[in-house]
Amino acid sequence: MGHMSEDRTRERVSRTAWWPKWEQELSEYIKACERFQKENRNHEKKYGLLQHIEEPKHLWETINMDWVTGLVLGGK
Repeated sequence: MGHMSEDRTRERVSRTAWWPKWEQELSEYIKACERFQKENRNHEKKYGLLQHIEEPKHLWETINMDWVTGLVLGGK
């Protein structure tokens, strides 16, 4: 079974409990929870810096290439 997000946990606790500084304490508890850290980490790889490319004024003025590496060689 998965682990709830921090927002969902906060919403659920707010329906049934209250104490001084509860939001701060809940946030600290969640950040210290090993299971939460493992199950709710960002699975996407970070992207590089995206830069705007001006529209070329002439054919072949700008060439864009994507490099794909680390592929396994095929059988035939």
